[in-house]
Amino acid sequence: MRPAAVQTRTPVPATTAAPPAASTSVPPPALPAPGHLTVYVAQSAALRASPGGRVVARLGPRTQFGSPTVLPVVRERGAWYGVLAPQLGNGRIGWISTRAALVPYGDDVAIGVSLRRRQVAIRRDGRLVLHFPVAIGSPSTPTPTGRFAITDKLLTHDPASPYGCCILALSAHQPHTPQGWGGGDRIGLHATNLPTSIGTASSLGCLRAPAWAMRRIVRLVPLGTLVTIRA
Repeated sequence: MRPAAVQTRTPVPATTAAPPAASTSVPPPALPAPGHLTVYVAQSAALRASPGGRVVARLGPRTQFGSPTVLPVVRERGAWYGVLAPQLGNGRIGWISTRAALVPYGDDVAIGVSLRRRQVAIRRDGRLVLHFPVAIGSPSTPTPTGRFAITDKLLTHDPASPYGCCILALSAHQPHTPQGWGGGDRIGLHATNLPTSIGTASSLGCLRAPAWAMRRIVRLVPLGTLVTIRA
């Protein structure tokens, strides 16, 4: 069964149209001063390899999993935003024109992952608000390192599923997909039906977290949040 998208916490400016809702919940008030800029892609826009360069993808208002398309801005160059998107390879930045139909937001949340410690830390406005252990990728299917973004927040409605209750999909890809695996190459931070694996290096690259942590952060973390994974 396809996971259901969760309502984004991203605030909606009063002067613009709201991102399409993924549920019936009401967005909360605007965030405090932003830690970084994110943009909601309100209409179809070109994602380019460089400012004004070749088109590498067309972005729409929805992701492949049905969430609003919200991207973190990691660079600015003239009339162009450098963004992280799942259509790009790991470590690559794509460029989108500031003249596109974009709705800007501030995001004061950041996620840091230490593979050595097998720990996730979530900070809001620089302050630690939550940390918890995770399972990481096995030696043959390691979790990729680098800077990525939260693209989707999904509910499985089945705690017994391999993804547990809920998933934060990342823009990261697994370059070492094992032969015979049919689940795609996207990396996620998710709950698990194998809680004893948490703290071990045993996954196909995803980060497996305790259910209590996932239930909390799926509501806490906005789409477009930056996730930095370090060795």
